[in-house]
Amino acid sequence: MKRLKGKVVTHSHKSTILKSNPLKDPYVREIIIYLPPGYSESYSKGYVTVFGLAGFGGNGKTLLNSDPLGENIETRMNRLISEGKSGPMILVLVDCFTKFGGNQYINSSATGRYEDYIINEIVPFVDKTYNTSYHAVWGKSSGGYGALMLGMRHPEIFKGLVDHSGDAAFDYCYLPDFPKALDAFRAADNSPKKWLEKFWKKPNRHQKSDGPPLNIFAMAAHYSPNSKSEDMVVDLPFDIETGEMSEKVWNRWLACDPVRMIEKYRSNLKKLKLIFIDCGTRDEFNLQWGARILHSKLKKMNIKHYYEEFDDGHMNINYRYDISLPKVYSVLS
Repeated sequence: MKRLKGKVVTHSHKSTILKSNPLKDPYVREIIIYLPPGYSESYSKGYVTVFGLAGFGGNGKTLLNSDPLGENIETRMNRLISEGKSGPMILVLVDCFTKFGGNQYINSSATGRYEDYIINEIVPFVDKTYNTSYHAVWGKSSGGYGALMLGMRHPEIFKGLVDHSGDAAFDYCYLPDFPKALDAFRAADNSPKKWLEKFWKKPNRHQKSDGPPLNIFAMAAHYSPNSKSEDMVVDLPFDIETGEMSEKVWNRWLACDPVRMIEKYRSNLKKLKLIFIDCGTRDEFNLQWGARILHSKLKKMNIKHYYEEFDDGHMNINYRYDISLPKVYSVLS
């Protein structure tokens, strides 16, 4: 069988929306485009276009990283199309990385207006530049959370969403990290800001012990930002001195929890042609419980969706894209 090859194109995009972001993160960002084999501007149907959101700690280019034990997204798409498992699609890999270590792909006064960035800048740019048809949004982990948020909030733009192991049921996925984050912040003179400054000065930023404090700081930046504080741009859901939970702040987090939001967007979800949710039964962040709750609530609302649990954890599950990406094409083409 002859292996067909697509093409990867990288655009440098200057964002008006991100120019004033509070973290002073770059506002000139790469937009990476995968064009399928035989891409043509004259293709009458236009191409199904999938916007890919990286997980926490990654950006669009992360999905193109070489993997000697597997496939990056370019190689995977070439194979799926060559084997006839998927038709030709455009993939758009966006860069929404922040100094907090990642993104939840929602607007925040602490990180920037990344939801607006995707909706009002990236999507129009891609539609103007390429021969697109239906849009889908697809991601894993924090990217899965973002895909669910963008998909259910913007059915006029996205006709399908794919949520691989996305953040949901915050009581289960975030609470276990609170004591570890507390210990880290207390060790930095009771200052999360000092902890973050020290983190970025480290030669090795991949130490396991840094995961919980970075994650909790980042989630607070998205769910409970504090735009009035010059020293701390977030409100934490606990007291650093005692560890006592702040019910007021925690409720702000819960207001962003998909399992508590989904009924609000019932009518929008019914407009989607595809809702795809999956999760490993041994997810290290307990995200299978959030996926199960979402699945249960969608069933009760009689909203058609694809749901699957698989025997694995949270990491190295890119092989699941062999199921989701062909599903996107078959439903939206």
